[in-house]
Amino acid sequence: MEQPRDHSASPPTGPDAGPEAHPATLGARVRRRLLVPVLAFGGVLMALMQTVVVPMLPDLPRATGSSPSTVSWMLTATLVTGAVLNPVLGRAGDMYGKRPVLIGALVTMTVGSALCALTSDIRVLIAARAMQGAAAAVVPLATSILRDELAGHRIGSSVALMSSTVGIGAALGLPLASVVVEHADWHALFWVTTALGTLTAIASWWVVPNSPVRTRGRFDVAGAVLLSVGLVALLLALSKGAVWGWGSMPVAVSAATGVVALGLWVWRQLRAREPLVDLRLAGRRTVALPHTAALLTGFAFYANWLATAQLVQAPTSTGYGLGASALTASLCLVPGGLVMVCMSSVSARLSAARGGRWTLLAGSLVIAGAYVFRIFTSGTLWTIVLGATLCSVGTGLVYSALPTLVLQAVPQEQTASATGLNVLMRTMGQSVCSTTVVAVLAQFTTDVHGTAYPTLHAYLIVFALAAAAALAAACTAAALPGRPSAKSVTDPAPSAAPAAGPATGTARARVPVASAPPKWRSAPAY
Repeated sequence: MEQPRDHSASPPTGPDAGPEAHPATLGARVRRRLLVPVLAFGGVLMALMQTVVVPMLPDLPRATGSSPSTVSWMLTATLVTGAVLNPVLGRAGDMYGKRPVLIGALVTMTVGSALCALTSDIRVLIAARAMQGAAAAVVPLATSILRDELAGHRIGSSVALMSSTVGIGAALGLPLASVVVEHADWHALFWVTTALGTLTAIASWWVVPNSPVRTRGRFDVAGAVLLSVGLVALLLALSKGAVWGWGSMPVAVSAATGVVALGLWVWRQLRAREPLVDLRLAGRRTVALPHTAALLTGFAFYANWLATAQLVQAPTSTGYGLGASALTASLCLVPGGLVMVCMSSVSARLSAARGGRWTLLAGSLVIAGAYVFRIFTSGTLWTIVLGATLCSVGTGLVYSALPTLVLQAVPQEQTASATGLNVLMRTMGQSVCSTTVVAVLAQFTTDVHGTAYPTLHAYLIVFALAAAAALAAACTAAALPGRPSAKSVTDPAPSAAPAAGPATGTARARVPVASAPPKWRSAPAY
């Protein structure tokens, strides 16, 4: 049995540790300084993987000899596997080490990209896109690594930057894909992502250290299977309801299977000695409310992305559309992605000064206000871009605050699984948003030269629903308790008194995996 590390023998860490106390080689210092950039680039690449295929969808049925409904699985497969693997790989990282799980996720994503680059068989393409969904676990794993490796004064800003990479990856993925598809064979796009994935995996292998913080116990295989079946079935019903028909037998069976499987999963988690997700901890007010806010803001964020591109590309004959190209529509989202990165530092300062609760509240109100602005200003390109960018300002604040709130509320040895669950809630919000937007835009249409296009009223309804979701997130933020101690991020109280198992009182103790920290960690603290 592993023995806990004697912390009295460990070199001091934190902002007060000086270079003279921590000699380090040049390579160690370089790796230490590259940790945040490499992990942040992994987050950008993860978000990019989810969006690059969108500009290709109109041409893929012809290129692959399949139907549009079949091609749409290239989006659905990535979404579903990403949602499933978030909590599963997060738990695996907490138990077996974040570094190997992170590198494994990046390698799986890269292999999926290479397969997409080598084939035009739609069956292989869908399977490969499902493999790319493994990258969804990069953000929660990276967040946990940053908590383990950085000094306390750097955690907030680094975690905020990590969260904001979702925005820039999503915003840059569309124009990048549009440019490549317009000037080269669509396979070239996947060669680009394969090269980027290979570079990121190698850099992570060299830069990321083994974490000394792990959870003791066995991996809940049965819980992982039930969660996977439930999420797959439920997300399939949500994402394919508009295509299959909401009253169709496949949707009904899929939804019922998802509900039953998730119900069994909850039942097992509450009774398991070593659950996949500690639902008692997740049910605490300080954890459940950030998860709820993630669901609501995931809805609001995705509405901005979905509606903006379609609104700008609508033909001028609709009376409101601008007739822009797909590339122009993609470029409209780029300022918002860049703003999200800039807002990460603002969010970190605001959270440090007032607490994550106020950052979440402010960001949610900015999103709601931006959608109200969009309701009245969707007639010109510059006001559409401004409204979309304002939505990204609020999203940047919210997405940067959410992991900070989760870190303050959970033990360090459960960071990856808890943040993975938070990202899962964001994904669920995006899935519900996608279904809602498709239903609303299909309900209110106008005929233009024999083709049905959504009316401007349909887009205004979408904006109103997104504003309502953001206001609900603001109410959730207001219900959070007052600002916790700053110490709780780096040494949370639950670690001293870990959450007990439901029936056995099993403690999830912090389990260092080595008698001394990794060599490069002996360098000056961040």
